[in-house]
Amino acid sequence: MDVGGADSEILADRTRSGADDAALWRRFRGVAGDDAKVGVLQRLKLSGPIPERFSHHLKRLVPADDRRTDALMRDTWRIGMERLTLAPGQPPWSVPLPSKHFADRLHRFSWLPDLFAQGELGAGRALRFVDDWIEGHGGFNGFSWRLGPTSVRCWNWMLCAPELFETGTQEIRQARLECLVRQLRYLSDQVDAATDPKARWNSSVTIVAGALCIDRAMSMDSALARLDAECTAQILPDGGHVSRSPSRALHVLVHLLTLQDLFRRAGYPEPDFFDKWIPRVGAMVAFFRAGDGALNPFNDGDEGRPEVVEAALALLPAPPRRFTFAPKSGFQKLEKNGLRLVLDCGEAPARPFGDFAHAGALGFELSDGPARLVTSCAYSAEVNVDWQAAVRRTGAHSTLVLAGRDSSHFALNEESRLLAASGPDGISAKRLEEADEIWLDAQHGGYKSPCGLLHRRRLFMSGDGKRLAGEDSLVRPISQPPSDDRMFIGFEIRFHLHPTVTAMMGRDAIRLVCDDGTVWRFKTSHEGARLERTVYLGRGVVERPEQIVMAGYADPNGDGQQPPNCIRWAFLKEEAS
Repeated sequence: MDVGGADSEILADRTRSGADDAALWRRFRGVAGDDAKVGVLQRLKLSGPIPERFSHHLKRLVPADDRRTDALMRDTWRIGMERLTLAPGQPPWSVPLPSKHFADRLHRFSWLPDLFAQGELGAGRALRFVDDWIEGHGGFNGFSWRLGPTSVRCWNWMLCAPELFETGTQEIRQARLECLVRQLRYLSDQVDAATDPKARWNSSVTIVAGALCIDRAMSMDSALARLDAECTAQILPDGGHVSRSPSRALHVLVHLLTLQDLFRRAGYPEPDFFDKWIPRVGAMVAFFRAGDGALNPFNDGDEGRPEVVEAALALLPAPPRRFTFAPKSGFQKLEKNGLRLVLDCGEAPARPFGDFAHAGALGFELSDGPARLVTSCAYSAEVNVDWQAAVRRTGAHSTLVLAGRDSSHFALNEESRLLAASGPDGISAKRLEEADEIWLDAQHGGYKSPCGLLHRRRLFMSGDGKRLAGEDSLVRPISQPPSDDRMFIGFEIRFHLHPTVTAMMGRDAIRLVCDDGTVWRFKTSHEGARLERTVYLGRGVVERPEQIVMAGYADPNGDGQQPPNCIRWAFLKEEAS
């Protein structure tokens, strides 16, 4: 699947057979997609005394998703590009579901807090859906009881505890609580053997919440020790998530803030590691926050909702630390007078965290105030799994592609059965600030082994924030002997435009009109710059904006000083009329 060029239309919406859908699920979800299995002894561990009530409740710190709730109240269940419309109040799992991906997202109950936020009518539906799920899936179900959906489902149930576990007859309340506690015990029994980092994190925070909210349900000491270990494994020293995903960092921050609030209200001693990690993760979330309030969608991260980012940052103990270079996470930021660029200059994380990493070396996000200009094809956990895999390729990012290759190497992770990204080698960035201007000089060696060339990207931002100039060059290293093969190598430089941008070809420039009326022009000395359709997943659906493409052929022995191995370009802001 090539989402970088015009062939992206091959992923047009279609209905798949059950066998095709199952094959896609196995291919792109690996071990984490396999049905859960429990033996007789494991089932015995799930039983035991059930507490009568909650001791404390989680507090919902982020606002409801009004767009999703409006659709749910009309009995429309939409996940990515798939839609299911049912009779009023009909449980969604009462009919065949569009795909395994749709079912997976559904069984996580991330929609439950949104329904409860809709007053009496929404609460009535939410309770009915939970009770119906318990009747059909509460004993055990191999698909819906996988560690990933179970951990998220239990967290969402506990976020709604006052409405869910203190409403109805004693018999109904006890049935709900018994089902929750059995799932928590299942998580506690299975989490230490899990290989999926997302499931390990979600299980760890959920087990801590269960240990504090429900007396005698879990061991608090072991739960906190596990979460402490996951924080150390999954949070980098600069506060970024080890996956290099901004939205995963936001996810971590919301979880830790929610637990911190719970500990304080319960009067329980707060873990020391909260004070270590919360400010650091908060600072990295703020680093990736664009002018419209949402996030930059690097790696397996989407934009997120601005109101969620705002709510999380507002709960930090102090304003987040400001910085322009995140060395451990591998990102550089240029910012002048509202113009903002974030450059990916880091290599893919080690396994298993590289299983969802993207090959986007030297790609960048560019915005002007609240107007987004240049982005990537982005990512969303909501869209189907084949789309998620397709946008990992280098062509799905605003960078250079040489010989149709990826800048990172993808290889099978035998443990997870997923393709893990690694590299590229030699990726680096140097920064120079003089007076009121900023220069970045970055390069990587991802194409050195197969093609004998380094990709170098130089960026210059003017002090008034009205000009971004760039130069992409392909350089044969001095230490490498000349190539005997003189055949020129095809390359493409892509700038994926955000869906809020309208692009128009002109005689000497491409005019870019943002939805807030801001206008920019793209100029280049390279002949043949063109517009093509691309895709964008960062807002939870598959959108089809445009991209700027510059194609050519590079000299395998070029020094990158002049064409065809040197391509200069610029984004110029038009003065308001």
